[in-house]
This record gives sequence, C-alpha cells and structure tokens, in this order.
Amino acid sequence: MSEKKQYTVIFQPAGSRGLIEEGKSVLQASRELGVEIEGICGEKRTCGKCKVRIEEGFFEKFGVTSSPSHVSKRMPVEDKFFTPERVEQGFRLACVAKVQGDLVVFVPEEARAGGQVVRKAVTDRKINVNPSVRTYCIEMVPPTLHDPLGDYERICDALKAQHGVEPPILDYKVLLGMPDTLRQASWKVSVSVWTGGPAPEIVRIAPGKVERSIGLAVDVGTTSVAAYLCDLATGEVINYDSMMNPQVPYGEDVMSRITYAMANEGGIHKLQDAIIEGVNTLAARVSEAAGFSHTDILELAIVFNTAMHHCFLGIYPEHLGLAPYAPALHHSINIKARDLGLKFAPGANVFVLPNEAGFVGADNVGVLIAEEPWTKNDRQLIIDIGTNGELIMGDNRKLISSSCATGPALEGAQIHFGMRAAPGAIEKIYINPEDKEPRYRVIGKEQWSDEFEDKTSIGVKGICGSGIIDGVAELFKSGIIDKTGKFVKGIESPRLRKGEQGDEYVLAWADETSIGRDVTMTIKDVRAVQLAKGAMYAGAKIMMAKLGYDGLDRVVLAGAFGSFIDREESLTIGMFPDVPVTKAYAVGNAAGDGARMALLVANNRLEADEWARKVEYVELSVEPTFEKEFMMAMHLPHMKDSFPNLKAVLAEEGLGDLVKG
Repeated sequence: MSEKKQYTVIFQPAGSRGLIEEGKSVLQASRELGVEIEGICGEKRTCGKCKVRIEEGFFEKFGVTSSPSHVSKRMPVEDKFFTPERVEQGFRLACVAKVQGDLVVFVPEEARAGGQVVRKAVTDRKINVNPSVRTYCIEMVPPTLHDPLGDYERICDALKAQHGVEPPILDYKVLLGMPDTLRQASWKVSVSVWTGGPAPEIVRIAPGKVERSIGLAVDVGTTSVAAYLCDLATGEVINYDSMMNPQVPYGEDVMSRITYAMANEGGIHKLQDAIIEGVNTLAARVSEAAGFSHTDILELAIVFNTAMHHCFLGIYPEHLGLAPYAPALHHSINIKARDLGLKFAPGANVFVLPNEAGFVGADNVGVLIAEEPWTKNDRQLIIDIGTNGELIMGDNRKLISSSCATGPALEGAQIHFGMRAAPGAIEKIYINPEDKEPRYRVIGKEQWSDEFEDKTSIGVKGICGSGIIDGVAELFKSGIIDKTGKFVKGIESPRLRKGEQGDEYVLAWADETSIGRDVTMTIKDVRAVQLAKGAMYAGAKIMMAKLGYDGLDRVVLAGAFGSFIDREESLTIGMFPDVPVTKAYAVGNAAGDGARMALLVANNRLEADEWARKVEYVELSVEPTFEKEFMMAMHLPHMKDSFPNLKAVLAEEGLGDLVKG
C-alpha cells in the first residue's frame, strides 16, 4: 500500500509549519502543529467558529505556492457562514477543508482558541498636552428671513465671538452633514477644529456638548499592531488594545512582504487592505469598549517601519528592496482617514510620522521623540528589538542610527518549536549546570515546571522569544553548547540526543506538552539566534567606531519584546556590548509612546521631522568591516571582546570563566 502524499502547511500568525498527510482537514493539521482553532460543535459543522483564510500566491520565504484550489471543494454547509466577499477572499471552515496541496493558512483573531499575547501596554510618560485638534461648544441664533446668514458663516462667527478662534476652513464631508446636524441639535453643537495643516479646518460638527474628544495613536510592528485611544484634552490613555499584524500571512519579515508585493498581482493592495482592516478593527474595539464610537475618532498618529509605511499608504515597495533603498518620502504627511478607508470622524486626518531611511522608519522616529537621546550626555545605545532590529546610538553631541535584519527567530519563527507569545509558550528557562535538567515556566501558568505534581497539566506548546533567548544562554552557561554554538560531545544526559535537525536538547517531554511531542532546542535553533544577535552586535560595534566610543554607558531596550527578555541572559549571549546589568533596561513600547506624543503634542511633529533628518543613518550592508564584526559576534557572547560586567555577574554563579573580563 503506497504512502499518502504529504504537503507543507503553514499557519499564520502563529508561524507553525509542518508536513501534513493529504486528505486531513485543516483543523486536524492545526492540532498536529499545535495551533488551536476555535470550534465548539465537535466538528459537526454547525458552529462556524473555525473560520480560516486560505492564502493565494507564491511565498518565496517558504518556497511554497498556496491556493484555495489546494483544499477540497467548498461544501453547501459552509454557505451560511460566509458572505460572498468572504468567499472571494478565500475563507473556509477548517473542519471542512481538506489538504490537497501546499498551504499558507491565516487564522483570524476571532478563530484563535488560545489568544496571542501581544505585550504593548501603556508606558507612563510625562506629556505636556497641546493637540492639533480642539473641540469647542458653541450656541448660535437660528437664521431668519431678516438674518439668513449661511450655516458655515454662522459657525465661524460663533467660534470667533465665544472662543476667539479665527474662521477655519470646512471639510467637504462635514459640510454635507452640517445643515441637518445644526437644526437637529437646535443650534448648539461641538465643533472640532484641526490645526495640523496649512489652515485650521473643521473636521467634525457634533450635536450638543461633547464632553471628551478622542484621538488614536497606532504602532504598526512587523509582527503586531498596538492602538492607544487618548483623550485629546488631558492626554489620558482611555483604552488600549493590540493584535497580531494581519499582514503576517504574506510574510513574516519585511523583505518577504516586499517580495510578495512584487511577485503577486495585486499584492500591494492585499497588504494595504489587510493593515487598514486591522487598524479599523482595533479602532472599533478600543473606542466601543470605552463607550465611544470609532466615528468619534478625530485624528490618528501612526508609526511603522518603512516597508509597513509604504504598504499602509499603498505605495509599491519595490525600490525599498533594491539599492540604494530609497523610500518614497522621508517627510511626515497628513492624509484624510477616509481616503485610506479608515472609518473615523467625517473629516478626520491621519498624521504619518517621517521616515529616517530605507530601513529605519517612522517607528524609530517615535522612539527618538519618546526617549530624546539628544538631551543626554552619556553614551547610550537604544535597540528596538523585533523582526527588524533598529539601533540608535549617541549622546547630546551626535546621533546615528542603523538597521539590521535580525529575522523573526527572536519572535519564534525559524525555531523548530518556536511560537509567538501565547498560553502554553515556554517563556523562562533555567538549566542546572550539574545534572543538565531544566526547569521552565509557560505563559498562563504561575508555577515552574518542577512545581507541578501532574506533569500532564503543564500544557507546553512551544517556545516564545524570551524563552528562546533564555534557552541559548542556559545551554551555554550549563556547558551543553560551547562559544561557537556547537553541542559539546561526551555529556551524559537523556535530554541530549540526535534529532532530524542534528544535535538537540529536550526541554519538555511529550507528556508535559499539549501537542504530544517532545519540545526541543536544536543546533539550528541556536544558530538562528546567533545570526540574529550577531547582526545586532555587529551593527552596534560599527556604530561605536563611527562615534569613537570605546564603550557604552547604558543600553535601552525599546519595544514590547525588549520589555520581557532577561537582561542577564541577553548579555550572556552577546545581544549588545557589555554594560553593567543595571544599566541595561527596558522602556516599553517607545515607538507607540512616540506616536502617542505626536498625537497629543503638536510641537512633537515638528521635532519628528527635524530629528528624522538630523540623525545620521549608517547603511551596514556597505560597511567593509561588517562581515568581520558579524563573524566575531556569532560567538557567545563574542569571539574577542571582553565582558567585565557580565564576568562579575557570572562569577557570583561560579561561571566567571565562561567570558573574558
């Protein structure tokens, strides 16, 4: 009897992938690969919860072509769960669709049984609020036969007389609804005036007195999107929420999305539609949960890397992927929200922060605004760690920046059992140097693994970014791998073995998992982390040389990922040059904070454009020493550099001989 064919199935945004037998349902495939899809009817095809989207096109990063034709034909039972538009987009029920070819499957947020943990909470920063949108309550005398002054002119007169506001221009969409609003509100309205353009402009007229005016700040990361709903008068963050970036199905990193846009007809429109829909979804969630409507949002300030910037605006990104990597524009720009398909207030505007360079975008400018490194006199490195690592270095005399392709390994992709932060992901690891036994903690559980009486209740699914860094550091500190990242021969432990990908270490036995397989870290996993951290370290070394630095005074870890990695473990693997552990600290989602500050403080927008051009960009790919620095930085923590601060910390654990002092 011949064996059944197997096809590659990749689930996004989880990033899980594997070979699945032909004829198995997409739902069965998800379980085999540890991806939890909602389903409450026991596969009776009655609940419609297991909705997924079958992607179409060639995905160069994975080397697969996915198509809705690569699953079994649609069944009549599915018709009641999907609109014609959803059918056109490739949506299917996972319990119905059977694998008949290679697939990239996107699992929408509402269909994920184990929700992703996107850690982009609000950071407490002092902000002197001075927004671009202000709302004024005015009362007017209705027109008569003896006083037939136009509605708009009547508003202008009232704004001038009651608030000293010079006559603003009027947005066209606001004009269309103005006559009815004024009369239905008995000529008492709240007028929102935007001053972010060449002339003040009325962007909304609302009946009665509006107690709170709201705006939205959004940080679009390669992997996740965070939204902050703000009171424009006080600066208070009323609500915030986040989601996985809906563009992930089209590529896990910047270059794969650029490639997708270039290789697939209409690819750029799919990427744009995905992120616009995502922002609309987040806007509705944060506003409605706080008792508002998304149509109350008066302005959006948004940051992203340069590739995401182009995709959001619908700009074909081909030239970003080719030397000299020039963006379509560096300067900030204001666009009507409705022109992008965003469902906000009638005349709402979108403020897009400026880009620094081809691969250093508006998100890095957001970090600049939030951290203000130009005001500091110590030598500091700010790293925004993500799929793309962005670095700022300098002091109050000079600032430079660079970008390095760290890849998605630190966020769980390209790791054998890697996954993004979600319940069941190993997030903390310790390995005993004596017996080589691990203890770990998973997201969603407070106990460490050795504190469970019933090991089957741990429910491990995989390893997320912080656990991946811990894992490599602990393998090194426990003597299981050497400085080059190779597994040391001759160690007697049942956890060390040969696997399909070479040497591997078993972190969790199959009975401790919910996927029925041993969860391991392989030599290929270690190498993926070495490549990522080596790129960041090499970039930092080149920047230090440019500035004439022989060392750093502090390292600032920006971004949600930076807030959850262990500082000592990160220093142990050499993610950044040696500093005292207490001088390496996280500041939260600084890019999102910068977007929020641009929303709430008009002067920050001028500052953003100024510093986007003042910061000197270093293109690492053309630096003659990059390859040499990168090769040396591949070692743990480094081939040659001394780490006296790290040595002192490790000496307390009896491991001081691991690094040079």
